[in-house]
Order: sequence, then C-alpha cells, then structure tokens
Amino acid sequence: MNTRQPDGHGQRLPTSADHLVDGLIAHGVDTVFGIPGVQTYELFDSFARSEAIRVIGARHEQTVAYMAFGYAQATGRAGVYTVVPGPGVLNSAAALLSAYGASAPVLCLTSEVPTQFLGRGLGHLHEMPDQLATLRTMTKWSALVEHPSQVPDAIATAFLRALSGRPRPVSLAVPWDVLGMRGPAVPVEPHLLPRPELDTELITSAADLIGGARNPMIMVGGGARHAAAEVRELAEHLQAPVVPFRGGRGIVPDDCALGFTCASGFERWADTDVVIGIGSRMELAWFRWPNRPAGQRTVLLDIDPRQATRLAADIALIGDTADTAAALTKALRDIVPPRRDRSMEFNAVKAQVAEQVRDVGPELDYLAAIRDVLPRDGMFVEEICQAGFASYFGYEVYSPHTFITCGHQGTLGFGYPTALGVQAAFPDRPVVSVAGDGGFMFAVQEIATAVQYGLNVVAVVFDNGSFGNVQLDQQRLFDGRTLGATLANPNFARLAREFGAQGLTAHTPEQLRTALDTALSGGKPAVIHVPLELGTGTSPWKYLMPAPR
Repeated sequence: MNTRQPDGHGQRLPTSADHLVDGLIAHGVDTVFGIPGVQTYELFDSFARSEAIRVIGARHEQTVAYMAFGYAQATGRAGVYTVVPGPGVLNSAAALLSAYGASAPVLCLTSEVPTQFLGRGLGHLHEMPDQLATLRTMTKWSALVEHPSQVPDAIATAFLRALSGRPRPVSLAVPWDVLGMRGPAVPVEPHLLPRPELDTELITSAADLIGGARNPMIMVGGGARHAAAEVRELAEHLQAPVVPFRGGRGIVPDDCALGFTCASGFERWADTDVVIGIGSRMELAWFRWPNRPAGQRTVLLDIDPRQATRLAADIALIGDTADTAAALTKALRDIVPPRRDRSMEFNAVKAQVAEQVRDVGPELDYLAAIRDVLPRDGMFVEEICQAGFASYFGYEVYSPHTFITCGHQGTLGFGYPTALGVQAAFPDRPVVSVAGDGGFMFAVQEIATAVQYGLNVVAVVFDNGSFGNVQLDQQRLFDGRTLGATLANPNFARLAREFGAQGLTAHTPEQLRTALDTALSGGKPAVIHVPLELGTGTSPWKYLMPAPR
C-alpha cells in the first residue's frame, strides 16, 4: 500500500514512519491527533505525504491524548495520538490513565532516544530512565520497535490488543533514528481475537438463578454500550430496571420505563435479590450504595475474566456482552414467561426521585436547558464539577456513546479537549461540554485548536470562582477554613472572542437555552460563560453516595 506523495528522493524503500502510516490506514484510522517534535519529524512528514489521514494538532500533549480518548469514547474505534518521548509521553499520561480506567481503545504513538543511546543513561534529549516500563504501567500493551521490518506486526498487535477483549490503551515507540530508517516490510492483515465461546451450562445455571428472582436489577457499564438491543431485550423479559452510573448511560433510554439513573436505581436497591452486571465494574454495588441486601446474588456478564474474581460473582458468564445477554435471554424464555409489565410502578419511582433531586439547585435547571436544545443524538461531555456530578442522574440520555465520561479516574480538566475529539469524530453532530471554571482552565488554550480546525464544540463554563467541590468540602470538614480553592478568572466570553470563537454569557437557564441556540447555529466554536454562586443548592453527592437508611 502506498497512499503518499514521493518524498523528494524518488521511489526509494519506505521508512519506518511510512510503514506506520500504512498500518494505521489498513486499520481504518482516518484521524490522528498530535504535536510534532524533533524525534517524530519523519512520522509527520509521512503524514504530510499521505492523502488518507487527517492530522489535528493542539497546544499541549495532554490535550491531543484526550482528543484521541474522546474520539474512542464516541465511536468505539481506536483513537490515535502522537507525541514526543519523555516529557511528551508524561504530559499525555493523565489521558492514558483515563482511557485505561474507562476501557477506551487509545493508541499512543511516540518515539525514543536514538538506538545507540537506549538504556545508557547519558541524558540524551527527552530520555527517561525506562519509558517502556513506565508506559506498561498504564496501558494494556506497549512495545518498542527497532527496525522497519517490525512495524507492520507491531501495529497489528497494537490494534489487536487495544480492541480485542476488554478495550484499553496501548502504546508503540519507534526510536528517533529508526523512524527514518528505510527497509522492506511485509504487511500484516488487520485481525481481532475471536469472541470467546459461551459456556452453555453456566448460562442455564444463571437463567435458573435469575428466573427465580422476585426483583432483579441490571447494572450496565461501558462494556455494554454495543449491546444495547440485547440488554433491553433481557430487561423487558425480566421487567428489571437497568441502572448505569456513568459509562452505561443511554444503553436503555432515560425516557423508557426501564431506564433508571443511579439516583432512581437506589430506590430499588433494598428490594433487589439478584443483580445482573453487564460490562460494568458495579461500583454502585460495592462502593456507593450502602446496605447491600442480605442474601443478594450476583450474575456477571463480562469479557474480562478477572472481573469475576474482583466482584465475587456467584455466576460469571465470560464473553462478549451482546452474545451473553442474548444467550441468557433465550435461556430465560425457555424456563419463565415474560414478567408482567411494571411500567407504571417504575415510572412512579422515577418521577418521585426526579422531584427529590430538585434540591440540588440551579445545576439541574441548566442541564435541562442543555437537554432541551440538544437533539436526541447530540453529544454531551461531562466534567469534574458540580454540574458534571449532577449530570450523572440529572441529565437525560437516550442512546449509548452520547454521554461521554472520564470514568473512575475523575481527571479534572479532561472535558473540553475530550469534547474536541468527539467533534472530530462526528463533525455534523452538535457537541456540548460542561465544565467548571477550574477544570476549563486546564485546557483553555485549546479554543485556538477548535477555531483552527473547525471543531465547533460549545463549551458551557460554570464559573463560581473556585474549585467548587474542593471549597465546599474544605468548608464542611475544616470549620470553614479554605486554602488553594479560590480562583481568579478571566471573562470567559471575551477570552473566547479573542481566540476567534463565539463568546456568550448566560445568567439564567432560559438565557442558556437562547445562547445554546445561537452557538449551535453560529458555525464556529463557542464558549458560554455561566456565572454562578457556589453552594446555592444541596450537594449532588447525597445522590451519588447516599446515606444508609
């Protein structure tokens, strides 16, 4: 495969960088996020000569990695980014860790010091004591390539590891001198590991256990996003509430009677005798929800066999969640008829909880304004802020992959650059990110990137002049004393206009609706500044970590 223009040296053998680009194209990659540096010049020149891959730059290595993370979260495909070794890799590490925690397939392409200096500790430019070992602590697989002939197999293995089984980030490093080295290489066809075979005896045992349950509950996570149809079929047969925390939002729509949130789901917890975890870490069960019912049983459906041990499941069905959920439903149909419809009962519970959570305050009204304006398939990216926390239960989601989350790492500042990656994946769909003033400032410079590349994300910045959650906690825990949580901020709307984006201000939810309409029809990136007073409502944490009853 040769999809690039000549490099000025005629039709010579391809470089390692050329083989890398060919491998990416063979695996369906159409976008790479990256910042060039001296160790990756050859790679960027190969990109420049390629006609098949778009390269989107940025102003910080962390943000290109988060863009790849957003791309992966929104599409389910691998997000690819490239940075220089050493400091570049470390700057991107927070996003790699986020991708690991959220089970997102992200490929980090980097370089290394020249091979003659590897492992010598002389202090070559960007040298780390052991970059490969460091990367292996936060990826599913990492490797170093030292010859052009190794590149195709390394690329194929990287995608195999990233996308097979439980998706997670991987990395591949090609030293500075090797990237420009010329040599032949045999292409390796893209392939994934086959889906695990299902254990029919265990499926029968699980169906027997679930079939005898009075009040089963289904907990879903990011590992079930591709299995929405199968999960809903199972839930409808059992008339079981489907409860996500973050990653599983939208697998069953919130406007379906069976689609619960973590807040409404807790109301059913005390009566749940069997919990069915599907592609979920089940954080609600083992950490967030108190008073686990005595005698409750667990059936786990997961591609990762280690989860069965971690979660002490009574029965673990190891396999692709779509396959196992479908097989489980089929087995249940053979032994129990469909349960009576519980829509009225469940809708009443959901309506009661919707009224209870109103005490959270204005964040819910602002989230409702966003939901009113965004179409059903509009993309929403949360952030570590009061509005973001409230969105776990206070923002309606109607389909998987439209609520983009960082998962359990909770990395402050991930939201806006992640949203840019989501927009790169879906340029024709509206993307809204929410952030507090503190988190937004982690990547505020990427407004320039959004403008340069036409990534028309609308960033809603809730400005309370502080790291709000920290300040509230300090006040509550330390007799009102605070330190390090109060912030001095720019005028965010004016700052956006200086970058060439739209800059708007909204003081009320109704003004936010109007501003969102303006922003989404404006044809360029936008920032909507929402000044807020801190602590005007109840903390959303009372619904994220409910007290024992």
